[in-house]
Amino acid sequence: MSTGRTISKWFTTYSDDVHNFLVYYTGLHDVEDLVQEVFIKALRGIEKFNYDAEPKTWLFSIARNVAKDEFRKRQSKSSKDVHLDQNVIQLPDKNTPEAVIQSKESKQELYDAIQQLKESYRDVVLLRGIQQLSIKETASILNWSESKVKTTYHRALQALKGEGGLRYDEGQFS
Repeated sequence: MSTGRTISKWFTTYSDDVHNFLVYYTGLHDVEDLVQEVFIKALRGIEKFNYDAEPKTWLFSIARNVAKDEFRKRQSKSSKDVHLDQNVIQLPDKNTPEAVIQSKESKQELYDAIQQLKESYRDVVLLRGIQQLSIKETASILNWSESKVKTTYHRALQALKGEGGLRYDEGQFS
């Protein structure tokens, strides 16, 4: 299969996952340009891809680097913090208005708390908790050992619990 076809197939298969990851990672709702940049970088660097590995893992590694570059660009343009867009939260239509508001507020509180974590904690929470990647996939993306992923994830969850008494369960991540 040609490299162009491979990237097109990956885009069809993984672009939504990459988009969601970038939304959570950057706190921005409009990340389409970043998604395109991820796949352009993948096309340019496909000769480095190990076909025994999972493409999603490799794409998330690229996405993480693209997001970090975006943070640096934004910091140089402005010293303002990037805040999570309220429109990111998707809620089922079947809930009552009161339940929707309550759920939205608690999810916003969780997302705000995630944004306040130190980078290593945020990375592992986004990959393990939000994207629900395996320990092995997360370790590959972060270039960590599997035991470091487990330990850091546990500590990150403890830090979230410590954030102003924030209450959550892992089900809130999905």
